[in-house]
Amino acid sequence: MTGAEAQPVHAIDADAVLWRDAIDGRAGSDLLVVMHGIGSHEGDLFALAPFLPDRLTIAALRAPLRYGTGYAWYAAGSQMSTDASLIDASSRGVLAWLDGLEDEFRSVSLLGFSQGGAMTLQLLRHAPERFAAVVQLSGFVFAGTAPGDAALAAADPRVPAFQASGSADEMIARDATSRTTAWMREHTDVEAHEYAMGHSIVQEELQDVVAFLDRVLPG
Repeated sequence: MTGAEAQPVHAIDADAVLWRDAIDGRAGSDLLVVMHGIGSHEGDLFALAPFLPDRLTIAALRAPLRYGTGYAWYAAGSQMSTDASLIDASSRGVLAWLDGLEDEFRSVSLLGFSQGGAMTLQLLRHAPERFAAVVQLSGFVFAGTAPGDAALAAADPRVPAFQASGSADEMIARDATSRTTAWMREHTDVEAHEYAMGHSIVQEELQDVVAFLDRVLPG
């Protein structure tokens, strides 16, 4: 058994994925993979689908770990921890799910909220060449380093990224948000926004996300 084969993988339940096909069908479209926050489920952010550009195919994933009445991408813990073992296992699960897709997509982008936002950045750090854009909403980047950090920082052009944070977020520590903003500026072509909100998604933010997707994935 090789080292790669020995690494743990938290598999994605393909039967639980919610799909919204692009207006002209999945094949050849831009795929947006959507990941929910801790304790939630695949239907949460899928509710945003009617407001997102209809030329995108949307796939809302269910996190692989049970957490209360919902699901999680990794066990809840310190936002300053450098132990990325659990989130890495879920990241490998998402990458394996992408590898198994039958449809050919023009590009793959990521959108996530809270833990799902952390997932978007961790996936990008493991496969920097794989993703066309990242939308990170009220999440944070894991502390420490990851395999793709140097490649992301050196890329020209860098991967376009959208970051949203809430000025009154009661879940994500200010230090974690500040670290995330600095990391995204050093490793991506980031468009950073702060909104007058708690740990949520507001209409102004959603409008900015749509404008960002229209700009970086013009179709």
